Amino acid sequence: MGNGRAVVIGASLAGLLAARALHESFEEVVVLDRDTLPQQPEPRRGVPQSSHVHGLLTRGSQEMERLFDGFGAELAGLGAPTFDVQDDMRWWLGGRPLAKGVSGMTALAASRPLLEFVIRRRVQGLANVVVRPEHTVDDLLCTAQGDRVVGVTATAAGQRVSVDDADLVVDASGRGSRSRHMLTALGFPQVEEERIEVPTVYVTRRYRREPHHLDGRAGASVNAYPGNVHGGFVLAQENDTWIVSISDRFGGVPPTDDDGMLAFAETLDSPDVATIMRTAEPIGDPVKMRYPASTRLRYDRIDQFPAGYLVTGDAMCSFNPIYGQGMTVAALEAGILRRLLKDGTTDLASRFFAAAAAVIDVPWAAVAANDLRLPKAVGDRSMLDQRRGAYLERLRRAATEDPVLATAFLRVTHLMDPPSALFAPEIAGRVPA
Repeated sequence: MGNGRAVVIGASLAGLLAARALHESFEEVVVLDRDTLPQQPEPRRGVPQSSHVHGLLTRGSQEMERLFDGFGAELAGLGAPTFDVQDDMRWWLGGRPLAKGVSGMTALAASRPLLEFVIRRRVQGLANVVVRPEHTVDDLLCTAQGDRVVGVTATAAGQRVSVDDADLVVDASGRGSRSRHMLTALGFPQVEEERIEVPTVYVTRRYRREPHHLDGRAGASVNAYPGNVHGGFVLAQENDTWIVSISDRFGGVPPTDDDGMLAFAETLDSPDVATIMRTAEPIGDPVKMRYPASTRLRYDRIDQFPAGYLVTGDAMCSFNPIYGQGMTVAALEAGILRRLLKDGTTDLASRFFAAAAAVIDVPWAAVAANDLRLPKAVGDRSMLDQRRGAYLERLRRAATEDPVLATAFLRVTHLMDPPSALFAPEIAGRVPA
C-alpha cells in the first residue's frame, strides 16, 4: 500500500468513486461531507440535482462495474430498470425521433438517490475508508513552504477540527468547489475557466408507472434545438415510477401547477411527456432547479500546482445535466486515479489532470456542439467547425430513418465511441450529401 492517509472533500458520487480508487493505495481514506447523510435512498441538500432525471450512460455503467463488482446486478435487484438505449427509448432530435433499432447497449435507470446510496454503502464497507458527515471543510493545511497540501480544517458540531498528516487531499465538493480561490490565496496561478452559458430551468415530478404506459418503453427524450428551446425527459425508475422533467431556457420558466405543466408538455415535439402527465398518477410535488452554465476549470494548464492535492468531478468540470455525462466522467476519472496510483504519487497532479483533460475533451465538445447551436447561448464558438457541424446536422436528420446511423449516434452519446467514429467511411457513406 505504501501511502498513509488520503482525505476526500465531498461524499457525493465523485467523492465516493475517488475514495474507492484511493482505498487500494492508502492505509486510510477519510471522506468529509457537510450534510447529514441519509440512511436510505432519498434526496439531500448537498446534491441539489438529486431530485431530477438521472440516467447512467452505458460507459458509466461499465466503469462503475469495474470499480464495484456486481454493481449493475445490485441495482437491478433493487428495482432499477435496465433497457436497450435505442430499442426501449424514443429520442427526439430537432423535432424528429431517431430510428428504432437494437443498439446492444444497456443502460441503468436508477434515481440519483439510489445510485448514491448503493455506492456509499459499498464504500463504507471498505475496511480502510471512513465517511464523516456533518464536516464542513473550511480551508487547506499546507507545509510552511506552501508547496504541498497536508490536510484540511473543518467545522463539525460547531468546533474547528483538523484532518492532517495527509499524503493526498482530493477535492470532490462539486460545482461549489472553492479550490481555485484557496489555491490563489496560497499564491498559485489563477485557473482558467471555460463557460458555455445556456441558462436553463428544470421542473421535475414523479409519477406512478404502469405496464401499458408508452407501450412498455423505458422513456423518451426531447432535446432543445434552434427554433424550440423547450425540452422534456421521461424515464422509468425503481419502485415502478416515472421521473418526468420539462425545461426552458434563456429566462423561460416551466410552470409547476398541473394544468400549466401539461400545457407546457403539449408544446414538445414528442407526445410522450404529456401522455405520462395526463394518464399517470402524480407522486409528490414538482421540484425546480436552475442551471446557469456548463463550466470547465483548466487545472491541466497550470504550470504550478501544490503536491498532495487533486480536483475531480464537478469541481473540475460541470456539464449541462440534460446530457447525463457527469456521473460517467466522474467514474472515468476515478479509474484514471486508480491506474495512476499504481505508479506512485510522484508528479501525480500533472499526470492526473492531463489524463482527465483527455477524457473531458470528448463530452465537453459534445456539449459545445449542441448548446452553442442555440443563438442565445454564450460561449467560445471558435471551437466549432462549421463543416463538421453541417455534416452532423445531416447525420442527425438521416438517423431518423436509418437505424445504423441512430445506433452510431447513440454510441457516441453514451461515450462508447469517440466522435471520430461518426466520420468513419462506413458511417459517412450513409449520410446524404
